[in-house]
Parts: sequence; C-alpha cells; structure tokens
Amino acid sequence: MAIQSPEGTRDLLPDEAKFWTHFKATAAEIFGRYGYLPIETPVFEQTELFVRGIGEATDVVSKEMFTAISGENLKKLLEGGSVKAKSRLSMRPEGTAGTVRAVVQHDLVPQGAAPAKLMYAGPMFRAERPQKGRQRQFNQVGIECLGAEDPSVDAEGIIMLMRFYAAIGIPVRATRLLVNSMGCETCRPAYREAVKAYMDAHADELCDECKRRAEINPLRAFDCKNPGCTAVMESAPKITEHLCDDCREHYLSVKTYLDGAGLSYVEDPTLVRGLDYYTRTVFEVQVTEGMGSQNAIGGGGRYDKLTEEVGGRPTPGFGWALGYERCVLALEAAGHAFPKAQRCDFFVACVDASVRAEAFSLVQACRDAGLVGEMDHQRRSLKSQFKLADKLGASMVAVLGPDELARGEVTVRNMQTHRERAIELPKIKALLAHFGGEPFDGRAPSVDEVFGGLDDAE
Repeated sequence: MAIQSPEGTRDLLPDEAKFWTHFKATAAEIFGRYGYLPIETPVFEQTELFVRGIGEATDVVSKEMFTAISGENLKKLLEGGSVKAKSRLSMRPEGTAGTVRAVVQHDLVPQGAAPAKLMYAGPMFRAERPQKGRQRQFNQVGIECLGAEDPSVDAEGIIMLMRFYAAIGIPVRATRLLVNSMGCETCRPAYREAVKAYMDAHADELCDECKRRAEINPLRAFDCKNPGCTAVMESAPKITEHLCDDCREHYLSVKTYLDGAGLSYVEDPTLVRGLDYYTRTVFEVQVTEGMGSQNAIGGGGRYDKLTEEVGGRPTPGFGWALGYERCVLALEAAGHAFPKAQRCDFFVACVDASVRAEAFSLVQACRDAGLVGEMDHQRRSLKSQFKLADKLGASMVAVLGPDELARGEVTVRNMQTHRERAIELPKIKALLAHFGGEPFDGRAPSVDEVFGGLDDAE
C-alpha cells in the first residue's frame, strides 16, 4: 500500500494551495492598512515558552502539544538520562507565544516606542483527535499588537478581522461576534475564588476534568464540552458582575468603539477562550449555519501580562488568530465558488518536431511579457495539443509548423471566438518584448491587453 499523509494532516492541492496564497495576500493587504507588518517565527520553540505563556493547566499544554526531540536526546531519555531545558522543544500550537518571545528577545518595543504591530501566517500543531475542522497540523493567520493598552487597540483589531472576513467572502450576516471581559489581576482573583466555591458546591455534577480544573484554573470549566458541566456552569457567577472600575470602563470603551463602527455583537459572560494569558477583552467569531459545533473561525483578546511571563518587561498586548481550514468550511457553507489554480493565456502548438525550438522561444517570450504560456512537452499530435490547450483553459493558441515558419508567420486562434489569423512572427515578438520590457502598472497584463494591438500591427 502506498504511504499516506499522517493522520490529522492533509495536502493542499494546487487549487486550494493557490487560494491559501490568495488568503494570505488578502490578509497582508488589509492588515497593512492598519499598520501591521509580517513576522516569521520558528515552528518549534522551547517547551517552557508554552508552559509559561499559555498555561500548564490548559488542554493545549497538558494534552495537545507535539514534542520535538533530536535522536541523541531521545537516546539519553531512554537510557534514563536528562535533557537540558533548552533542548526540550515543542511544535508551536499557536502563534502568540512565539511572536511575543520574538518581541522580547529583539526588543521590538523599547521604552517610549510606538506599538509593534505584527502579523503571521503559517502552520500550527496540536495532538488532537482529528475531525472535520480540527486537524493536528492546521494553518492560522494572526496579529499581535504589543505596547499599547488603550481599548481602541482591541476594537481596531476586532474591526479589522471582521473586514477581512467580508473581503475573503464570508458574509457578515453568516457570522456572530461574541465579546466579554476577563478582568485583570485586581478583580479576577476574587472572581476565580467565587467560581471555585460554586464548582465545589456542585462537584458531584461535574466531570473529573472539571474537578481538576477547579483546583488549578476554575475558569477553564466554562470551556468544557460535557453537557452536564455546561448546564452547571450556566448558573456560575459571571465575570461582568465582578469587574473592577478600570476593567469595566475598558470593556465599555471597546463596546462603544464597536458600536461606532456599526458592528453587531453579543455579550457572552461565559466566554473565556482556551488560553490562560488573556486579560480584559476576549472575543470569538462564530459561523451561524452549516458548521455544527465546530463553528468558531477566529478569536482572541488582550494579554497584558504575557511578556512578563516569557521574561520581558511589562508590555500590554492584544491579538487574535483565525483558522484557515475553518474559514474554508465557512466559505463552503456560504456557497463560495473557489477559483481553479490552472490558467493558461497562450498555448503554442507544434505541427511537428522541427519547429519546437521556435515554439519554445515564443512561449518564453509570452512568459517574459507577464502571460501564462504553455506548450506540449510530450510530443502529442496537433489534435491532442488542441485538446490539452482547451483543458488548460488557454485563451489563445498559436499554431506553428514548417510552412508557417518558412513564411515567418504564426497562426493565432482565439479559443473563445474561434477566429484565426496569420500574424508575422517578428511583429508578435516585438509586441511581447514591449510588454516584457515595461512595467505594466505593477501588475501582469491580460492576454487581451497584449494581443489587442495585433490588428494595429498588421
């Protein structure tokens, strides 16, 4: 049996791989309007970064991380030895911790500097049970803003995300924006104790995992998918009833900015997100139809203490991430038609092998002019070459044979109108050379723009 891709992974074949490229380019263009710049961090980091940054009690750290280890260190462990902390590595389960580590390591937010606005796109890894919309290797696009604590940063980031969804084709009417505040170090400790006391009083109704969470981080119980636990936690104390004055004012300001931008949202006091580093603003975007229970397509919030957790000086932060695969499911549910990756502007068909060198030269001239050019590489018959050109979606086909070459001509057929005309080879090459040597408004010209001048050239 042929080797298959690992469980929980999938290949992005050309059509989807091209859409993923478009997805990232759209994100870069929209986020760039808000001042966000790209950053690339390693796909693995020291395990300690995720333990300290995300939280040891989270499912991500306690259950889902993939450990990366060298063969030499694996041998040491198997022989009962130990491995240095810096050699304990894990594949990144999310992008925030690594980005914050890079900001701290390279001092991207020196004292008094403007905030660092960063965006990333790439694969993440979690050892979860594979299912639709949840894989062990998946792609995320995310942003992080470090160095500003004003609520306008939170609102700006949420608005930017919703603008991106609309630009990529996910209708706003098909989404639901949930918002909440998780408080800060001033008001959250008392709230945690109130939730723990409530959970202790209902311990016999909770699953074993939530009983463990009650001791480590009781707020994690709001994320439990067990129906019994969900029912119990619906009546638990709400964070909005315990916010300090500063957090209450911050939350109100975020909502005021969202209102001003015309964004609809739902306040959800049970929304805590799945990572421990969040403070104050948290939010999540869900799709309302067609995705079942796996309907979250993005979310995030504020994390004003994370830089200290990874060894940096106090630096407020805000960020979010969206799941590419979840967005694809949302687009499919909305009836989005994905474009085909295959495209051909100009196909050169050879009557026989004697003209292949000239055909190769003509195809290359088309490519240099910014067109997608192709020719047959398997020495098919002329009839089969036309079939191939049609399959590739060629807009125009140039037929080149010994007779045409002797006359210094090429026969060009428009595949939509089926109109044919003989064009002098020097004129075609001169036209292509013109487009190849001149910038075309920063973009590739279309086949009509290139060959629209042929009538004037004749």
